[in-house]
This record gives sequence, C-alpha cells and structure tokens, in this order.
Amino acid sequence: MKEGPDIALIGSLIGDPARANMLTALTGGKALTATELAATAGITVQTASSHLSKLETGGLLTQRKQGRHRYFALADDDVGLMIEGLMGFAAYRGFTRHRTGPKDPALRKARVCYNHLAGDYGVRMLDSMLAEEVIGGAGDKLTLTKAGEERMAALGIDLPALRRSRRPLCRTCLDWSERRSHLAGSLGQALLTLFLDKGWARREVESRAVCFTATGEKAFLRLFPVAG
Repeated sequence: MKEGPDIALIGSLIGDPARANMLTALTGGKALTATELAATAGITVQTASSHLSKLETGGLLTQRKQGRHRYFALADDDVGLMIEGLMGFAAYRGFTRHRTGPKDPALRKARVCYNHLAGDYGVRMLDSMLAEEVIGGAGDKLTLTKAGEERMAALGIDLPALRRSRRPLCRTCLDWSERRSHLAGSLGQALLTLFLDKGWARREVESRAVCFTATGEKAFLRLFPVAG
C-alpha cells in the first residue's frame, strides 16, 4: 500500500533486537538513562544513543534532562499498549525467549505494564469489575457505571480529575502472560497508584514485578473477588 499509515516504519523501529529490549524495559513505567538502557540491550552507550535518537524521532520515546543526565521514557500510553500487545501476540504465537528464574512467577502474578497493573492480578481486577458491573461494555469499549463511580469515589479516587485528562478513563490492554485483557487508561493507573500509596504492594527493585503484602493481598482479593 503506497498511501496510509506507515506500519513498515514502526515495525523497523521496534524490530531491531536492541531497540526492542530497550522499549520493553521502559514498559515498567520508569524513566531510564542511556547507560541503563544500553546495559539492558547489551550494547555500548554510544550505540544505544543512536538507537534512542531513532526511537525519539519516530515518536516512540520522549526524554527529559535532569542535571547532567538524560532520562528516556515511552512517549505515551499508546506506545506502552502497543508494546504490551506485541508481547501478548508473540507469546500467543509461541515466539518466546526462555529465561526462567525466581522473578518469573512474580511477574506473572502482578507486574507494572507502563503505568497500570498487569499479570494475573491485573486480569482478575478487570474480570471482577466487569462481573460486578463496576465497569460495563465489551472489548475495547469500556465505561465506568454509576455503581462503579460510587465504588471508585469510596476508594478516594478523584474521578473528575481523571476525566479532565485527555487520556481515556477505561481501556483494555492485552496481557502478554495471561493472553487476556487487563485494565489500562487513567483509571487503571489511578488504581495501581492507590495500591502502592496504601502500602498494599510495592515495586520490586530493577523489575516490573509488583509484590503485594499479606495484608494488601487480602484487601485486594476482597475488593476484586471474582476471578474469570
């Protein structure tokens, strides 16, 4: 096709193994330096800088300077959703890299996907919200119901502030490990922030894993009792 969206360009940007590794590292939601991303990709800092420049020009990354350091992050939610979706597609089709270890079960149970909760607990949360009609709709078209508004307000989530954002309130994201959808959007981010602020869970150092405390896990399962 000679006209329309250039998916070949996006594919070429993501398709390089080093760039793919760096983009995947950034789906944890944290901004990283070129040095950190070079280590993740197994390349030199000079080579990483060239890759990062291409990704930034292509609209996949953004950077900010702080002191002498430059920090890189995914440009927006859409990039995070695209990368997670590709990971889910690759896993579903059997294109996986086998690197087992103690972090594997933790990542599959609960992890950060850019800025929201993913893994088994992320899928459970969306399943429960749909079953209890906190969220309505199907597929990508999700809406927060009246009962859902009351439930979120009771948790202390500022829905008017979320709605003032340009980002969708509720949207789905394909979970690469569960191969089903979890909740993204500004509400998904607000809920993950709530879990962390309440001390129910914490981010693991140098990992996307989210570790729930015993108390936090009980509270989470009470709040989202329905598993699909």
